[in-house]
Amino acid sequence: MALSLALAIPVPVSAQVSTPFAAPIKQGYWWYAPQPKATKPEQPDPDALVRPVIPPMAELAGWTPPKIRKLIEQQRDYAATVLTVDAVADFWRLQDFARRKARAFAGVTQIAMLQHPELNSKSANPMVGDARAELTAYKDQVRRSYLRAHAQEFALVMFSRSTCGYCRVQWPIVQRFQDEMGWQVTLMDIDRRPELGQRFGVEVTPTTMLIRRGSQQRMVIAAGVETYPNLAQMAYQAVRLLSGDIRPEQFMTGAGEEDGFFDALANGPVSASDPRAQAREMLGGDLVDLPAGPK
Repeated sequence: MALSLALAIPVPVSAQVSTPFAAPIKQGYWWYAPQPKATKPEQPDPDALVRPVIPPMAELAGWTPPKIRKLIEQQRDYAATVLTVDAVADFWRLQDFARRKARAFAGVTQIAMLQHPELNSKSANPMVGDARAELTAYKDQVRRSYLRAHAQEFALVMFSRSTCGYCRVQWPIVQRFQDEMGWQVTLMDIDRRPELGQRFGVEVTPTTMLIRRGSQQRMVIAAGVETYPNLAQMAYQAVRLLSGDIRPEQFMTGAGEEDGFFDALANGPVSASDPRAQAREMLGGDLVDLPAGPK
């Protein structure tokens, strides 16, 4: 009876005796199977020496220029590494193909320029000496007439210092502008009147500034020594901008070049943003009222 009762009572697992024929039972939080470490696939060496595959010229003719340039660079690096006659010759064959490709593009370009003269600058900028002299005289006449017509509306101020040697070179140039255009010009020494330099934000001398009478509009047209033709051209462009005759995109349009090859807005807008806001900020907030489109 006692033996049967003993067989009926369950024995705890910890009290069970393992036999050499059975694997030990592992239970609990700390018993787990380690995960195998993931191995990264080997990446090819980008600097490894690989001989480029050069296709036939007929196939190469259909490649885009960036793709051809990449092949030439690869062949150059390969040839410079192995230094064999065949590898170097292949590199120069590719260079010769690129040269002939560029030559062909230039040839077709000349035909396109002849068939579409509006895309050719020669119609607006002749290279012949006599024609260029005529063009220069015409531009000078247009610029002079425009600036003389605005002589009572604008003036020039040149900021200088008593120790500035360059100012002594620039001042006669500004005086010549006065003689030829009939403008009033003024010399301001910011050593004697430093408050003027602070008021107008002048740090470099000589600085030549165009000022519109009876308003707060002003614009620097020369910082440092500037030649007379450049000074006259910058004054012409500044007056046209401040007067609302041009937009900021047309600031590099020279005298007599309006609506032509060198006019940025001759064929319509070229910017996604409104440059009038930038001009207002540059020239003094809401002091400038520019037109919405070309003149």
